[in-house]
Amino acid sequence: MIVLGIDPGYATVGFGAVAYENAKFRPLEYGAIKTDPGLPFEIRLHEIYNDVLSLIDHFKPDAIAVEELFFNTNVKTAIEVGHARGVIVLAITEKGYKLYEYTPLQVKQAVVGYGRAEKRQVMEMTKVMLGLDRIPRPDDAADALAIAICHAHTSTSLL
Repeated sequence: MIVLGIDPGYATVGFGAVAYENAKFRPLEYGAIKTDPGLPFEIRLHEIYNDVLSLIDHFKPDAIAVEELFFNTNVKTAIEVGHARGVIVLAITEKGYKLYEYTPLQVKQAVVGYGRAEKRQVMEMTKVMLGLDRIPRPDDAADALAIAICHAHTSTSLL
């Protein structure tokens, strides 16, 4: 099974594609979609939309998982990320995929085994589970890989 994980944002959207077979993970590719802060917001959203469509076409995943939004403080940032998440969801839906969503707590639980784990613990376990030499960068890509791992674990437990 190939899973594409996406960590929503508008400045940076993390992505990570993993193959999961026989209870083993293999990283396929990871990185980030970055938008130019000098561009109008609607152009940035359009770029995110097009880039997500391209990622789906490139990986042809069996499933796509996106992290649910969680914000404590900055309402403006939450709204902007919400808009970006909306175009990501639209791209996924347009390609005919079911949307799988996970909270940060669910991702931490699936990757570390503890829902209140620190970000550093999640990143380290992601590195270990994927057999990588170092923690993936940027952080958004590591988060996207963790989301993909979460979905692989969750989807197989549902079978």
